[in-house]
Order: sequence, then C-alpha cells, then structure tokens
Amino acid sequence: MSRPVVVKALWGAAVLVLVAGCSPGSTEDRPGSAPPTSASASTSASASAPATSGPPASAGGRVAVTGTLTEGLRSPWGLAELPDGDLLVSSRDERTITRVDGRTGAKTSLGDVPGVVPDGEGGLLGLAVRDDWVYAYLTAASDNRIVRMRYGGGDGDRLGAPEPVLTGIPKGAVHNGGRIAFGPDRMLYAGTGETGRTGLAQDRESLGGKILRMTPEGEPAPGNPVPGSVVYSYGHRNVQGIAWDDAGRLWAAEFGQNTWDELNLVEPGKNYGWPEAEGQAGKAGFVDPVAQWPTSEASPSGIAYARGAIWMAGLRGQRLWRIPLSGAERAGEPQAFLTEEYGRLRTVLAGGGGRLWLVTNETDGRGTPGPGDDRILRLEVS
Repeated sequence: MSRPVVVKALWGAAVLVLVAGCSPGSTEDRPGSAPPTSASASTSASASAPATSGPPASAGGRVAVTGTLTEGLRSPWGLAELPDGDLLVSSRDERTITRVDGRTGAKTSLGDVPGVVPDGEGGLLGLAVRDDWVYAYLTAASDNRIVRMRYGGGDGDRLGAPEPVLTGIPKGAVHNGGRIAFGPDRMLYAGTGETGRTGLAQDRESLGGKILRMTPEGEPAPGNPVPGSVVYSYGHRNVQGIAWDDAGRLWAAEFGQNTWDELNLVEPGKNYGWPEAEGQAGKAGFVDPVAQWPTSEASPSGIAYARGAIWMAGLRGQRLWRIPLSGAERAGEPQAFLTEEYGRLRTVLAGGGGRLWLVTNETDGRGTPGPGDDRILRLEVS
C-alpha cells in the first residue's frame, strides 16, 4: 500500500519545531566545478597490481583499488547486492536496471522500469533488495515514489511489474534525495530532498527533506517518533547517503547549499536544521553534524560503513572520504582518498570485511567522461 502519511497534530507534542524561512536552492553538485582529471584504472574484472592511496601511517586509513569490476555504465546511481554476490545497478537517465556478475563483471540488462520520468536530478535512483523483491526509488510524472518488483533471477532474468510502496514524495528538478536501504531492524529507510523548496524540510506534513522509515509494504514502521507517520527525522536538505555502523546507529550524508556539506548521526524525531542551520551552527533545537566539509570538497552522495569508519563518495569533490568513528562520535579528522583519480563518485557499497564497491558518475551530463566511464571499482580499505 502507498501512504504519504504525516500526522501534524502529534508532532507538536513529540518534537521541537522551529519556523523555517526560504532561500534559493542549488544543484546537488553545484555545476561549474573544475573538470575531473581521472587517472587510468584497470579495465578488466581482474586487476594486476592494485593502486593504493593513503595518508601518513599515523592517520590510520588506507585504500587499495584492486580492479574494475565493470565499465560502460550510463548515468549509474543506485547499487544493491544480491544474495549470490552479483550486483544490481540503476541508470538514472536511461531508466534501466542492470545485473552485474560480482566475479566477472558481465552485464545483463533486466529492462526498463515503467513509470520513470527522468528530469534534472530525478529519474531511477536508489535500489534495495529484500527476499524476492527489488525496491527502487524513482521520479514519476507526479511525484517521487518507492516501488518494488518481483525478481528471483528467473523468467528470462526480468523484473516483475512495479508495485507502489510509498507515493507522494515531492519531486523537483533538483534535490530529490533517492537513497533507500533496509536497516538492521528490517525496516525500509529512504532519504528525501526538499526539491529546492526549502520550507518543505521543516514542514511536518511533507515527505520532502526527511529520512523516512517504513515497513517493507510502505506502512509507518512500529516505533516511529509519531504513530501513523513514516517520518523518522526532518530538517534535511538533500539526503543521498544512509548507512548503519556495527552497533546499528544510522548515519546520513547530505548536501549543504553554499557553505557546509554534512555527515549526521540520525536519531528518531530529531530536527537537523535546514534551512535555519547549515553545518555546525550550534543553534538550540537543531542537531549539529558529526563532520562537515566545504561544499567544494564533497557534494556527498552514497556512504557505507567498513573497518570502523564511514566511507563517503563525493561528486564535486571527486574523492572518497573516510570518517573514523568511536561509537557515536568522530574518532579523528576525515581523510580524503582517490582525489581526482576517477572523477565524480556517486555510490559506495560495503561488500563485507574491508571490501567496498565504488561507482563513478561521469556520464550524467555533469562530468567529463573518458574511455570506459562509468565503472564499478573494487576497493580494499582499512
């Protein structure tokens, strides 16, 4: 069932609400940044000598690019792993989902997803997998929505017809959010954007500028801050990265406007400040981010947790950030890896242990694509 449900009357008693104003929006990675200067990457599924990147040993983190799983992807956005280790990747602009063999990199098209209407930053966005269902966050003619499609790997390796899970998420040419994932509690979470209409982030009757939590069928999840509402947290500008640490804490990355991009520790019912606060503002009633970056160095999209750290893909920043954690706090300064080596980075997915999958994003109209773009890279991190 699809339910755009938010209960305004109950929010007044549940959480502190501050009145929000409006200010101009900006695109997710602020066009006009310098073009990428990509270094060469392996173009086969099996790499020879890995490329390594790391700060001084005292800083503690290290990244090795051990190969390119596959290449030739067009406007890749969402990434999800199947139980057998293969990957599903969505194309934002072409409206397709492709299965990628997790060992050889061979690609199999699963076809178009009906009802997707690409527009600016909207289109076929995040993916998630549970049981025999593939979930997708997409831009339709009237809204952003979450759908699910039957998929068991058979029937000619095709997806079933999409069924609505949640409808009524605001859409726009910018700030559509789009990341979805199942949490340790087996509930479905989604990061949304305020579509450039900044007031939606503080509007308790809107699903825009929020993190949502729902059952796999789209109902408000048990234990949400307000019964009958899928809203889990609010005051967000454009959430495109969500991940959980090994203690089950939820982390989210979001785009700032002109000053600070953010990594937030997300707690139910809390207000993350947009548009009244950007970055570590120290304002009463708002939660400050755990880490922040100048907008020229990040434009964060996907995040993943591995080896005691959050790993964050940067679009305009063209780098992979490592944010070391100690419980609910940052354990040190963020570290940048792969800076301007592979261009814009869209999605990062944990593959178990110290393995990550990293998706580049040069072919969505804002990058400078080279031979082989876009690609999925294999990483080993520590």
